Amino acid sequence: MALTLDLSPVARVVDSLFGGSVGDWVLQVAVLLGGVFLAWLVARRLCRRVPASTQWQFGKGDFERVAFPLLALGFVAIGRFALARYRHDVALLEIVAPLLIAFAFVRLASYILGHVIREGGFQHSVINVVSWTAWILAALHISGLLPEILTSLNSVGFTFGKSKAEITALDLLKGLIALFLTVTLALWISRVTEGRVMASGSLEVTTRVVITKVVRIATAFIAIFIALPMMGIDVTTLSVFSGALGVGLGFGLQKIASNYVSGFIVLIDRSLRIGDVVTVDGRRGEVRAIESRYTVIKGGDGVESIIPNEKLITESVNHHTYSDPKISMVMSVWIAYESDVDKACDRLLEITRRHARVIEDPPASARVKQLGAHGIELELTTWIADPAVGEGDLKSALFKEIPKAFKADGIEIPYPRRDVRLIATAEIDKLPNPSST
Repeated sequence: MALTLDLSPVARVVDSLFGGSVGDWVLQVAVLLGGVFLAWLVARRLCRRVPASTQWQFGKGDFERVAFPLLALGFVAIGRFALARYRHDVALLEIVAPLLIAFAFVRLASYILGHVIREGGFQHSVINVVSWTAWILAALHISGLLPEILTSLNSVGFTFGKSKAEITALDLLKGLIALFLTVTLALWISRVTEGRVMASGSLEVTTRVVITKVVRIATAFIAIFIALPMMGIDVTTLSVFSGALGVGLGFGLQKIASNYVSGFIVLIDRSLRIGDVVTVDGRRGEVRAIESRYTVIKGGDGVESIIPNEKLITESVNHHTYSDPKISMVMSVWIAYESDVDKACDRLLEITRRHARVIEDPPASARVKQLGAHGIELELTTWIADPAVGEGDLKSALFKEIPKAFKADGIEIPYPRRDVRLIATAEIDKLPNPSST
């Protein structure tokens, strides 16, 4: 189908410029300039008087950049309606209106997409595509080409399914736009909800994570099921796909599905929380993140271990801070048999009291653990309330002070020694005496 160039909006402006009254043009320009100025003034005053919320974040940057074009569009539309009601020419405002709509849409897209998509090249690419699309549509509408293009797209299509339902290129385009808008809206709702829930201090961290994940998944499913009918796809046809997906989950995706389910179980039953100190698969560390498929545990050496959630459900997990954040730290110290045991134990307890990380309740204790081949083994038990910080630095500080304190008190720390004794035998007596030669 050949496109016919219809410049009726532009033609009306040209006709109005040469054949219309000067008063109508003055009124249109006044409405345009007054609406833009009033929108700028209201947006500036309103956004400055209303402080930004620390718990609710709806987009990226200042909302004034979005409020200005929206208010300008509203004020200009009111002025256009008033002029048209009193039989004045509004040809200029008919061209300005789609430009303001495109401008407002671009600002709103940047505000929302900048908040939904992470900062980077992909975010800038998506925003650029949306901006170019909005301006192109506005230009096509002003030039009068948009109806012709839509008609051309509607004439190209293909049949789908047993019912021979026809899907045109226009249907696909509308479906893609609807899918983009609904998914963006779903991601925006989940993002806003996530920010508000995570900022709440009245809920536990695990409860916040569960709420955000449920909202994210629910909004995504709702967005998809709303967009598919707009694309002309019957959602009942997805029953075959769901059956195939179930078979796939039963075989190839069993482990993945198990990890996802295990992740929700861990979050719901609160067996693990962000900040807990656990030992899983021989790795001890702090729980830094509980994702849908895996859990991140950061050890004292800085290495982050990614543990599948299924392992947290099916295997034993040593939870050091499950019911009480306080944990014990045990150290072994050896002294010689000739040393005073009671004095050594008192000295160990005195050293622990100097460190702020060692808490008083439960109290530290020093006891005899065993009598060894080289000396007496003492066991020093201290308690700390911040296990996530680690024990290495505290143990190092104590081990530095213990030898100095023992040396000052005359307490000997034994070390392995070998005494060599020469016993005279008959063969040795027969050897010549070196001093006699």
